[in-house]
Amino acid sequence: MTLFREAAIDLDAISDNVRHFRRLTGVQVIAVVKANAYGHGAAATAVAALAGGATRLGVAEIPEALELRRQGITAPIVAWLHAPGERFESAAAQNIEVGISSFDQLEAAAKAAEVDRPVGVHLKLETGLSRNGIPPADWNRVLAEAARLERIGRLRIVGLFSHLSNASPFDDRAALAKFQQGLATAEGFGIRPEIRHIAATAAAIDLPETRLDAVRIGIGLYGLSPFDDRSSAELGLRPAMTLRGSIAAVRRVPAGTGVSYGYDHRTDRDTTLVLVPLGYADGVPRSASGRLPVSIAGRRFVNVGRIAMDQFVVDVGDTAVSIGDEVVLFGDPTLGMPSATEWADAAGTINYEIVTRIGGRVPRRAS
Repeated sequence: MTLFREAAIDLDAISDNVRHFRRLTGVQVIAVVKANAYGHGAAATAVAALAGGATRLGVAEIPEALELRRQGITAPIVAWLHAPGERFESAAAQNIEVGISSFDQLEAAAKAAEVDRPVGVHLKLETGLSRNGIPPADWNRVLAEAARLERIGRLRIVGLFSHLSNASPFDDRAALAKFQQGLATAEGFGIRPEIRHIAATAAAIDLPETRLDAVRIGIGLYGLSPFDDRSSAELGLRPAMTLRGSIAAVRRVPAGTGVSYGYDHRTDRDTTLVLVPLGYADGVPRSASGRLPVSIAGRRFVNVGRIAMDQFVVDVGDTAVSIGDEVVLFGDPTLGMPSATEWADAAGTINYEIVTRIGGRVPRRAS
């Protein structure tokens, strides 16, 4: 069958990216596979990351962790974002570690413990990002209770962690200093975690002092750069996702022909238009209409007209094309493909969003 649409996932690239971060940082790698592994497929990505040397997986929500367990993943998993009043019995039963950002969550984790089965927790300290995390005013209360619960066998304090803003090296170093104050406070209560982690991809690369015992690698796992001024290749990373489809229709049209809704674009010459069967329902950003780069027959083109829910149009001029020819939407730019970062620039967003938003209608083919 002719390819209709797919996201091809290079699992070897994911494994290699983990190995790269292991060599670069010299510490443990927590592979972040939340949001269906940034759109790449959580279970397959998790297996590839572990094969590359990741020692733990990170997800946002407990249901994501439970699904990995159902897929046969037995490695340590930490989940750190919880609904108000969430209970942790299901996580505890599957040996899923829980991120703790409040006294109430600490109590809920302790209630989920059973005899001879303490709940593994990572205590998150708020150090300036103003999201979740135990606020400094509550550190003494929460850390004292966490130490008590660990002593009586209700909890196992696996980690202490926080998150950086990536606003500037100055801001990140200030957050690290605040985190170190929290670590000293925890030490005063007798808390000695197995791992301390604060760095994600950007800090893991640029701020060696933030690496501590482990780094949480998200966007870098998928071979994409977190920086505006450095490409994946310059960072030694390989993009893992290639999004592609095939030409669904070819139409030769005269000058002055309107294209797609609203006729935002009219052809300025006799030309050939081709239809690509992916649209904003599949994660192609409508905001990039008229600017979205693609590759057909080894040549670069930009879409014309508005991107629709299921399709968009490309003007290929006089290039010889046929129905069924492959269209590469984005992939590894070192192979001549448009990159997810180019798409992000066209849409006014970031490459994280581009890969994560690829919809469920697009089959993932991992190899």
